[in-house]
Amino acid sequence: MEMNAKYTSFVAVGDSFTEGMSDPLPDGSYRGWADLLAARLAARTPGFRYANLAVRGKLIGQIVEEQVDLAAAMAPDVVTLVGGLNDTLRPKVDMGRVRARLTEAVERLAPACGQLVLMRSPGRNGPVMERFRPRMEELFTTVDELAARHGALVVDLYGAPVLGDQRMWDVDRLHLTPEGHRRVAEAVWQTLGLEAADDWRAELPPAEAARWLARRTSDARFARQYLGPWVMRRVTGRSSGDGRAAKRPELLPYEANEPYETHEAQEHPPHEHAS
Repeated sequence: MEMNAKYTSFVAVGDSFTEGMSDPLPDGSYRGWADLLAARLAARTPGFRYANLAVRGKLIGQIVEEQVDLAAAMAPDVVTLVGGLNDTLRPKVDMGRVRARLTEAVERLAPACGQLVLMRSPGRNGPVMERFRPRMEELFTTVDELAARHGALVVDLYGAPVLGDQRMWDVDRLHLTPEGHRRVAEAVWQTLGLEAADDWRAELPPAEAARWLARRTSDARFARQYLGPWVMRRVTGRSSGDGRAAKRPELLPYEANEPYETHEAQEHPPHEHAS
């Protein structure tokens, strides 16, 4: 990959991870790693254009049907595609179909953009992760195979232990904190051949052990506020993204809401102690 390559346009495709959930702005909207990356690219390229088609809750089939052709038609310099994790978290999933739809997405996007970027997504350490790890790793094997076949780049977030640290995850245990999103943006930036601002893989300081009561209180709050509603959506066939439009559906000049900070990682108080 050429160091300091020039990119004039970027389209992000995917689900809540790419929409930016759990990285809130003052107005209640979400920023996330893709916006952070776009802000950095825009700062070095006048007239830089950015679209973010990602919508929370989307399965890989929905991403293919609703986002892929739109992104391909925009013919940008860079497309990031992250999808399939929501499928792996379903109680029942046809992994063969997931692999086939991901393959379809890559086959459409790779020839339509200057550089396609895929990801091995991070997962929060804990018992839930262990349950779904085999499915995730099956998905990531397909990601690696498709990247090799179509000349795509792969950002290996799964292989970075720090992004499995529970302190990098919001209280919903499904989405990264602002610091997690910042690190993902840096990881993609470096994968694109651009000069590193810092070491996004750097480990966090040792965590304080949580007291038993604090852990149980946290678990109860998580079950009440997040796990219960998530299960109900699965049972009723609904999604958090139903009826929701993409936050940046057109490839337009990008003006960041706030400047990207390139100094060392900020101190973000963890939402939970490690259990």
